[in-house]
Amino acid sequence: MHASHPKLTRFGESMKSRGLCLAAMSLLTGIVSGVIVTLYNIVAKLAEGFSADVYGMIRENPAFVPLLFVALFAGAFGIAVMIKLIPMIKGSGIPQTEGATRGILKFNWWKVLVGMSAASLFTIFMGMSAGSEGPSLQIGGACGNGVATTLRRGEVNRRYQITAGASAGLAVAFNAPLTGLMFAFEEAHRRFTPELFLCAFFSVSSAVVTRNLVLSGFQQVGYGNGVASVFGNFDLSPAGIVATPLAILGFVVLGALIASLIGVGFYKLCLFSRKTFAKVRFWKGMGKFVIPFLAAGVFGLITVNVMGGGHALIESLGTLGGTREMSVESIFGSPLVVTLIVVLVLKIIVTVLNLGCGVPCGIFIPMLAIGACVGALNVKMCAAMGMSPEFADVITMISMATFFASVVKAPITAIVMVFELTWSFSALLPVVVGVAIGYLVSNLFGMEPLYERLLEMIVKEEKCEEGMTRETMKVKVLAHAEAVHRTVRDLMWPHNTVVVAILRDGQRIVPESDTLILEGDTLILVGSTKDRQELAEAVYELTGDPDGDPKTLTPPEEPTPDDFGGRGTP
Repeated sequence: MHASHPKLTRFGESMKSRGLCLAAMSLLTGIVSGVIVTLYNIVAKLAEGFSADVYGMIRENPAFVPLLFVALFAGAFGIAVMIKLIPMIKGSGIPQTEGATRGILKFNWWKVLVGMSAASLFTIFMGMSAGSEGPSLQIGGACGNGVATTLRRGEVNRRYQITAGASAGLAVAFNAPLTGLMFAFEEAHRRFTPELFLCAFFSVSSAVVTRNLVLSGFQQVGYGNGVASVFGNFDLSPAGIVATPLAILGFVVLGALIASLIGVGFYKLCLFSRKTFAKVRFWKGMGKFVIPFLAAGVFGLITVNVMGGGHALIESLGTLGGTREMSVESIFGSPLVVTLIVVLVLKIIVTVLNLGCGVPCGIFIPMLAIGACVGALNVKMCAAMGMSPEFADVITMISMATFFASVVKAPITAIVMVFELTWSFSALLPVVVGVAIGYLVSNLFGMEPLYERLLEMIVKEEKCEEGMTRETMKVKVLAHAEAVHRTVRDLMWPHNTVVVAILRDGQRIVPESDTLILEGDTLILVGSTKDRQELAEAVYELTGDPDGDPKTLTPPEEPTPDDFGGRGTP
């Protein structure tokens, strides 16, 4: 037998140690997120039910309508004050969490945890078109941040745990572990690395197990029922699609095109609303929150289907493969198609107002509800064209996924989500075709992912990049460092920091994304930061801390012109 190479042995031991540490921290993050997010969703479900009962009582007793709008006016002011105190809870929380995972934004974990939980639950209680999935994701990210901060981990590990917590929060909210995993790769970082997979896998797994344990305990005393997000009224495996999936592709293409175009319109309205509300200065900008609150009150009195996230609305549109009728509640005795059109328009308006104003509430499930309404209308149109009723659920779910994919531009997440929420995999080809059409249409209109655009706006509003200076640093990669035997693209470098050169054995290498970093390499990095010391700490997490004590850490030395071939810095 050949003896192991000493450097490879040390590398293997180092990888094993880092992997075990990340796995242990992610398990802890998943458990903490699982408990907190599950409790949050139980309370959110109770708040949504209570709100629907209150609005129902007011419909039967119109004398209470003025009191409702007084309460909504006061609620709008209260939410405005909370956002003024904790700006990071503005909106759904997903763009802020994505920014934190990439190192663009930073937040106080316990303020965000408490603030987003309280504010979003309050909006649900007030009858807003508010989902719990977006806030669940940010709450999970705050839990991950809290775990890393409590254990005194560095910036790189903190970002890993924010990602782990956010994935766990989404998985718990939907009871969909694969959807939570996909968030880490397709949304949060838009890339795949072993560390990201490790963190997301262990946190999501422990969070979902914790969720089920917590729910089983609550269900024994009569609470927690109905929290599961699986759509049981949808059947995506009718006999016709199992035998001949090509039979409905024409209807799929037509429905997907309609859903995509409505998604484009929704996207444009969201950005227009955000820019318009940014110009409102009434009551120092706080008066604008009155608009979505009062609109929610008016629409909530018209139909209960506009209230809450929309899970009940989506369920009411299922037909179990055409064996039952859609059970959506009629508006003033209107025919089903008219009711669907009214609900669709009202749901779009209140969701756009919430997002544009920055109300702390989720738009994840409201977007799915809008897509489901579009799908139900597509079903009625396709049925009039001769489509078999057994394909109704397939068209509805494809339209929902297509709408989501066209707005968020996360096609794999959309596909995975459909199958996880229905536990049916027979319609794979039609679903892929529909989502691909949605993604293509959004590209044709030059759309960026919605959450990416919202993140750009937040960075600009919060002036996160003001006061930054360009820094060029020279660091040596030490033994057992995380960077050893890793490619450049696999490492979580600080935001706005790139490796521009590697000095190895007297040679200067211009690195590619797949260039392997070796022990003893000297890296030349260029980055933008407000604090060189903070940037140095993040870099040393990857290349090895020469001092071993952040308090006495010496920032990396400045490179010389010779390091760039005598041509000066790039």
